[in-house]
Amino acid sequence: MDFDYSEEQRMLKAGVERLIAERYAFEDRKKYMLEAPGYSRAMWSQYARMGLLGLPFEERYGGSGGGAVETMIVMEAFGRGLTLEPYLATVLLGAALVARAGDEAQRAAILPKVADGSLMLAFAHAEPQSRNDLADVACAARRDADGWILEGTKSFVGHGDTAERLIVSARIAGDQRARDGIALFLVDANAHGVSRRGYQTQDGLRAAEIRLAGVKIGSTAALGDPGKAAPVIERVVDGALAAIGAEAVGGMAAAHETTLEYLRTRKQFGVAIGSFQALQHRAVDMLVALEQARSMALYAAMMVDDPDPAERSRAISAATVQIRKSARFIGQQVIQLHGGIGMTMEYRIGHYFKRFTAMESMFGDTDHHLAAVARAGGLA
Repeated sequence: MDFDYSEEQRMLKAGVERLIAERYAFEDRKKYMLEAPGYSRAMWSQYARMGLLGLPFEERYGGSGGGAVETMIVMEAFGRGLTLEPYLATVLLGAALVARAGDEAQRAAILPKVADGSLMLAFAHAEPQSRNDLADVACAARRDADGWILEGTKSFVGHGDTAERLIVSARIAGDQRARDGIALFLVDANAHGVSRRGYQTQDGLRAAEIRLAGVKIGSTAALGDPGKAAPVIERVVDGALAAIGAEAVGGMAAAHETTLEYLRTRKQFGVAIGSFQALQHRAVDMLVALEQARSMALYAAMMVDDPDPAERSRAISAATVQIRKSARFIGQQVIQLHGGIGMTMEYRIGHYFKRFTAMESMFGDTDHHLAAVARAGGLA
């Protein structure tokens, strides 16, 4: 099997890596974090001009028809830069749900605006009690004469405080944890009855708690067949997990490179500490963990579009487990090898570890995914 990138993919990789290297130094990131939305609007516009925001969409919606490998390339570069912009929330979750579940009118109305950077989306799905279960949805939607009325609470909505539209999951039938009976709705984030409490997460990104109190929406706001949204949610989340894995690989690679440079320049007892054999062994162990994660990220990208949901889910969970194990190991090692400076907010290395830690709880913790692989009979 040929794992080489095509010419177009190599150009994409070179372009996005150059952008991040030139515009996302650590000092730049700190300035972007202080901007009103918690990220750089200028960088978001630059992503749009480069075609990154429309990358996964069909050309008729302003996209370029990129696939999981192209997404992996972009997310790996974003991981290196510890980017703050809502690419995952808007493009890979919100817009992906519209692309897969929406009708032609909804796709035509939403996707071109995402591609040109003029519309931000957020996926409001997780709830205070749901933990690792994607089907645990207590937020309710009931029909009225003009459409639907939404009631419920959503937690940890990535970039939910700055999104203009929310993709809200709600239950229209069945028990709270039943897979059937879940629907998706497009909701104006400023609609009457929607209240949002935004906050900064430990890794520097933004999230929100969202309360829906008697929110009235029209009948055309439903995405797809109401009550049949679970398979779409699962597929989009699998794609998001693969993308998060690629982002982690980019972060691990940058953290490893930064640590090697530190070992070459930091002196103790009159010599560079990189000359100590014990530290060389630890650097090699980090490289092995990184390459294991990189291989699994590529495997996840290959399996994202597998037509068999069970095989896709098993592969994504297996990749997620290995990538997260590698990220935790590398994060711990780079902190220890840097010593006290690795724990400071003023130095980049600790922020990689914070991001790795945040990733461990996204769409199911590591134990959840390990158990899923075990229930499926292992990866092989």
